[in-house]
Amino acid sequence: MQTSNYRWWIATLLLILIIAEMIWSWRNNRKMYQVKDTFSNLGIMVGFQLSKLLFAGLQTGILLWFYRHRIFEFEPGLLLFLVTFVITDFVYYWFHRASHVWKPLWAFHIVHHSSLYMNLTTSYRLNWFSAIVTPFFYAPMALLGFPPVMIALSVGLNLLYQFFMHTEAVGKIQPLEGILDTPSAHRVHHGSNALYIDKNFGGVLMIWDRLFGTYQPETEKVQYGITTGFVSNNPFVLVFHGFIDLFKGRMKHKG
Repeated sequence: MQTSNYRWWIATLLLILIIAEMIWSWRNNRKMYQVKDTFSNLGIMVGFQLSKLLFAGLQTGILLWFYRHRIFEFEPGLLLFLVTFVITDFVYYWFHRASHVWKPLWAFHIVHHSSLYMNLTTSYRLNWFSAIVTPFFYAPMALLGFPPVMIALSVGLNLLYQFFMHTEAVGKIQPLEGILDTPSAHRVHHGSNALYIDKNFGGVLMIWDRLFGTYQPETEKVQYGITTGFVSNNPFVLVFHGFIDLFKGRMKHKG
């Protein structure tokens, strides 16, 4: 019951922020929202929430199986959670990077980059079937001995943090640029500009991008979407678009 109430409070807060961003965009004539695009995002969000219920058992089962065969036994506590959170962010960086450069994973991830707009609802353009592959990237952590509940919580907090990155309402935040993921850094990540493609993969920390040569500050106006342009406003088309292109061997778009 408490967990359910907690989720409702978070959902209410996120809804308030979305409405506030819509008002800000309208009052400042920023044109960050387009009706059909926004409804597409909301439709994909509903499907993603349903998929979480469908695949929750699979994700938990995979992590628990590896945890039962763990190599080390760690002392539970705040320090372990902090270490888990940082390592989870490191794993997310490589999972995210692989999702851009390896076509089978890009087929899952492309839906997130297909919008021509950048706003808080864009953050929910998440593939309904990503839960099938995601746990395998974090399974080595469970095998090492990191508790699945801490891994799951770290991933959840990582994604919640990224919700706030999908906006044009916030400019550059100094001195955090290049250290933490910021709206500016994440706008770059969503850019189809030649300069911005395959940059800024970090979820919370940008230090991984700095270390591995994928960091790019925002220096020119961002063109959102994938390199081939508009795809569709139909949530089903958007979710399956990457898989169809992969199957037909015509996946040449980037984002």
